[in-house]
Amino acid sequence: MPSPVGPLLLAGDGDALSVISFSSGKGARCADPSWKRDDAAFAGPIRQLGEYFDGARRTFDLDLAPSGTAFQRQVLDALLTIPYGETRSYADVARQVGRPAAVRAVGAANGRNPLPIVIPCHRVIGRDGSLTGFGGGLDAKRFLLELEARTVNGA
Repeated sequence: MPSPVGPLLLAGDGDALSVISFSSGKGARCADPSWKRDDAAFAGPIRQLGEYFDGARRTFDLDLAPSGTAFQRQVLDALLTIPYGETRSYADVARQVGRPAAVRAVGAANGRNPLPIVIPCHRVIGRDGSLTGFGGGLDAKRFLLELEARTVNGA
Protein backbone atom coordinates (compact mmCIF):
# COMPACT_ATOMS: atom_id res chain seq x y z
CA MET A 1 0.00 0.00 0.00
CA PRO A 2 1.24 3.53 -0.60
CA SER A 3 2.02 5.56 2.53
CA PRO A 4 3.80 8.77 3.53
CA VAL A 5 6.81 6.65 4.58
CA GLY A 6 6.95 4.80 1.28
CA PRO A 7 5.21 1.69 -0.02
CA LEU A 8 4.29 -0.84 2.66
CA LEU A 9 4.06 -4.59 2.07
CA LEU A 10 1.23 -6.23 4.04
CA ALA A 11 1.05 -9.99 4.44
CA GLY A 12 -1.10 -12.41 6.38
CA ASP A 13 -2.98 -15.64 6.18
CA GLY A 14 -6.39 -14.20 5.31
CA ASP A 15 -7.49 -14.12 8.94
CA ALA A 16 -4.72 -12.10 10.59
CA LEU A 17 -2.02 -9.65 9.60
CA SER A 18 1.46 -11.05 10.15
CA VAL A 19 3.77 -8.66 8.25
CA ILE A 20 4.07 -4.96 7.57
CA SER A 21 7.30 -4.19 5.78
CA PHE A 22 8.87 -0.97 4.59
CA SER A 23 10.21 -0.81 1.05
CA SER A 24 13.59 0.45 2.24
CA GLY A 25 15.70 0.35 5.39
CA LYS A 26 17.21 -2.59 7.18
CA GLY A 27 13.80 -4.16 7.82
CA ALA A 28 12.65 -4.12 4.20
CA ARG A 29 11.15 -7.34 2.89
CA CYS A 30 10.06 -8.49 -0.52
CA ALA A 31 7.00 -10.57 -1.20
CA ASP A 32 7.71 -14.27 -0.97
CA PRO A 33 7.22 -15.92 -4.37
CA SER A 34 4.73 -18.34 -2.79
CA TRP A 35 2.46 -15.49 -1.61
CA LYS A 36 -0.70 -14.68 -3.53
CA ARG A 37 -1.67 -11.05 -3.99
CA ASP A 38 -5.14 -10.33 -2.57
CA ASP A 39 -5.75 -6.63 -1.96
CA ALA A 40 -9.34 -7.27 -0.81
CA ALA A 41 -8.07 -9.39 2.08
CA PHE A 42 -6.22 -6.35 3.41
CA ALA A 43 -8.98 -3.75 3.03
CA GLY A 44 -9.31 -3.35 6.82
CA PRO A 45 -5.61 -2.94 7.54
CA ILE A 46 -5.20 -0.58 4.55
CA ARG A 47 -8.14 1.54 5.75
CA GLN A 48 -6.89 1.66 9.34
CA LEU A 49 -3.31 2.47 8.32
CA GLY A 50 -4.64 5.22 6.05
CA GLU A 51 -6.65 6.66 8.96
CA TYR A 52 -3.52 6.53 11.12
CA PHE A 53 -1.49 8.43 8.53
CA ASP A 54 -4.33 10.98 8.23
CA GLY A 55 -4.16 11.54 12.01
CA ALA A 56 -7.67 10.13 12.50
CA ARG A 57 -6.70 6.84 14.20
CA ARG A 58 -4.67 6.36 17.37
CA THR A 59 -5.23 2.65 17.97
CA PHE A 60 -5.70 -0.29 15.65
CA ASP A 61 -8.41 -2.92 15.77
CA LEU A 62 -6.88 -5.69 13.70
CA ASP A 63 -6.34 -9.40 14.09
CA LEU A 64 -2.57 -9.80 14.38
CA ALA A 65 -0.36 -12.88 14.11
CA PRO A 66 3.21 -11.73 14.77
CA SER A 67 5.91 -14.38 14.76
CA GLY A 68 8.71 -14.54 17.29
CA THR A 69 10.10 -16.25 20.36
CA ALA A 70 8.30 -16.06 23.69
CA PHE A 71 10.59 -13.18 24.73
CA GLN A 72 10.06 -11.33 21.45
CA ARG A 73 6.28 -11.69 21.87
CA GLN A 74 6.58 -10.38 25.43
CA VAL A 75 8.39 -7.30 24.11
CA LEU A 76 5.79 -6.83 21.36
CA ASP A 77 3.04 -6.99 23.98
CA ALA A 78 4.87 -4.31 25.99
CA LEU A 79 5.12 -2.10 22.89
CA LEU A 80 1.35 -2.26 22.50
CA THR A 81 0.98 -0.55 25.90
CA ILE A 82 2.93 2.58 24.87
CA PRO A 83 0.27 5.25 24.37
CA TYR A 84 -0.06 7.09 21.09
CA GLY A 85 2.13 10.18 21.06
CA GLU A 86 4.38 8.95 23.89
CA THR A 87 7.78 7.28 23.89
CA ARG A 88 9.64 4.86 26.12
CA SER A 89 13.31 3.95 26.30
CA TYR A 90 14.63 0.47 25.69
CA ALA A 91 15.45 0.35 29.41
CA ASP A 92 11.83 1.21 30.23
CA VAL A 93 10.63 -1.69 28.10
CA ALA A 94 13.22 -4.04 29.63
CA ARG A 95 11.94 -3.16 33.11
CA GLN A 96 8.34 -3.61 31.96
CA VAL A 97 9.01 -7.15 30.77
CA GLY A 98 10.75 -7.96 34.05
CA ARG A 99 14.26 -8.15 32.57
CA PRO A 100 15.89 -4.82 33.50
CA ALA A 101 19.37 -5.96 32.42
CA ALA A 102 18.15 -7.15 29.01
CA VAL A 103 18.21 -3.75 27.29
CA ARG A 104 20.11 -5.07 24.25
CA ALA A 105 17.81 -8.09 23.96
CA VAL A 106 14.82 -5.74 24.07
CA GLY A 107 16.45 -3.68 21.32
CA ALA A 108 16.95 -6.80 19.22
CA ALA A 109 13.34 -7.94 19.77
CA ASN A 110 12.10 -4.44 18.96
CA GLY A 111 14.13 -4.53 15.75
CA ARG A 112 12.52 -7.82 14.72
CA ASN A 113 8.98 -6.48 15.10
CA PRO A 114 7.12 -7.93 12.09
CA LEU A 115 4.27 -5.41 12.41
CA PRO A 116 5.76 -1.93 12.76
CA ILE A 117 3.39 1.01 13.07
CA VAL A 118 0.56 -1.25 14.32
CA ILE A 119 2.86 -2.61 17.05
CA PRO A 120 4.51 0.76 17.73
CA CYS A 121 8.22 0.00 17.90
CA HIS A 122 8.82 3.53 16.58
CA ARG A 123 7.83 4.81 20.05
CA VAL A 124 10.97 3.29 21.59
CA ILE A 125 13.91 5.67 21.71
CA GLY A 126 17.31 5.93 23.34
CA ARG A 127 17.52 6.73 27.04
CA ASP A 128 18.88 10.18 26.15
CA GLY A 129 15.91 10.85 23.84
CA SER A 130 17.83 10.09 20.66
CA LEU A 131 16.24 8.26 17.76
CA THR A 132 17.88 4.90 17.40
CA GLY A 133 17.48 2.10 14.88
CA PHE A 134 14.27 1.53 13.00
CA GLY A 135 13.56 -1.02 10.28
CA GLY A 136 12.09 1.63 7.99
CA GLY A 137 14.96 4.03 8.61
CA LEU A 138 15.30 6.96 10.98
CA ASP A 139 13.46 9.34 8.62
CA ALA A 140 10.39 7.11 8.80
CA LYS A 141 10.68 6.86 12.59
CA ARG A 142 10.96 10.64 12.87
CA PHE A 143 7.94 11.05 10.58
CA LEU A 144 5.79 8.67 12.67
CA LEU A 145 6.75 10.34 15.97
CA GLU A 146 6.13 13.82 14.55
CA LEU A 147 2.77 12.71 13.09
CA GLU A 148 1.67 11.48 16.51
CA ALA A 149 2.97 14.61 18.26
CA ARG A 150 1.08 16.87 15.81
CA THR A 151 -2.11 14.87 16.26
CA VAL A 152 -1.86 14.89 20.06
CA ASN A 153 -1.12 18.62 20.11
CA GLY A 154 -3.95 19.37 17.67
CA ALA A 155 -1.70 20.86 15.02
